[in-house]
Amino acid sequence: MYYSKRTFFFIGLVLLMTITFDTLQQLYFIRRYDIVEGITFWDLLQGQAYKWLIWVVLGYFLYGYSYANSKKEVTLSYYIRLVLVIGALVILNIIAISFLEIINSGDVFSVSLFFEEYMTFFIFQKAPMYTLGYIAIVVILHLLFANTALQFQVQQLSEVKTVNEQLYMQLKEYSDDKATVLNIKIGNKRRIIPIAQICWVEADDYCVKVHTHQGESLTMRSSLKALQEKLGAQFLRVHRNAIVNMDFVKELKITNPPSLLLLNDDQIAISKSQLKGVRDFLGKLEIS
Repeated sequence: MYYSKRTFFFIGLVLLMTITFDTLQQLYFIRRYDIVEGITFWDLLQGQAYKWLIWVVLGYFLYGYSYANSKKEVTLSYYIRLVLVIGALVILNIIAISFLEIINSGDVFSVSLFFEEYMTFFIFQKAPMYTLGYIAIVVILHLLFANTALQFQVQQLSEVKTVNEQLYMQLKEYSDDKATVLNIKIGNKRRIIPIAQICWVEADDYCVKVHTHQGESLTMRSSLKALQEKLGAQFLRVHRNAIVNMDFVKELKITNPPSLLLLNDDQIAISKSQLKGVRDFLGKLEIS
C-alpha cells in the first residue's frame, strides 16, 4: 500500500505541474495576442480538464509497461520500444481530443477538417507537453521500480546472511576451525598434506619440517607457533623445537631427558617444562 501511495503521489505531482504549466502557457498567448477577452486561468483549466483526463487514462498503460520490463535488462532496444510506445500514446491522445473537439464545436466531420485543422492544431499545442509528461512518468516509475528491486535484493542478502550465521553457529559446535590439510610449496609445485598424516613437526631455523607417517620430510615457511594454531587439539607442543601428533605416540619414555616414541620409531625429546602437559594429555586418553 505504501508503495502505491508513493507512486501515485509522484505521478500526481508531475501531472499537476504539467497541467499548470500548460494552462499558464495558453493564458499567456491568449492575453499577449488578445485572442479572447476576460478569460481566466480557471476558465482554461475547466475547458481542458477532459483532455488531461484522457492523457491520464492512456498514460496508465505506461505503468503496466514499465512494471513488465522492470525486471529485464535495460538495452537499446528497450529505449527504442519505449520511444515508440510514448509516441503512440501521444498520437492516440491527439486523435481522441480532436474527435471530441469536432463533436463539441458542432462542425461537420470531414477527413480534411480532422487532419488539417484539429489534428495539426493539437499536435503543436499538446504533443510537446504530453510527451514531456509521459517521459517524466517513465523516469519516476523506473526509479521506483529499481528502488523496490534493490530493497528486495538487500532483504534477500540479509536473509542469506542470517541463515549463514545460524548455520555457522550450528557447525561451530562440531568444528574447532582447524585446518584439515597443509598446503606446502615445493619448488614450483605445491603438495597437499592431510593433517591426519602428520606425525610431528620440527623447527628448522626460519622454517619447519613436517614429518609424515609415510616417512616424508617436507619443509615449509612457517613458525611452530603459527603452525600449531592451524593444527588440531591432538598436536601437542612437547619441546621448543617440536610439535607431536599424539595420535602417533607409541610410548612415553621417562629417561633423562624424557622422550616420546612414535609409531614410525621416531624419538622426540620432551622438555622438562612440557612433561607435565604430556602426562596430563596421555592421562586423559587413558581415562577416556
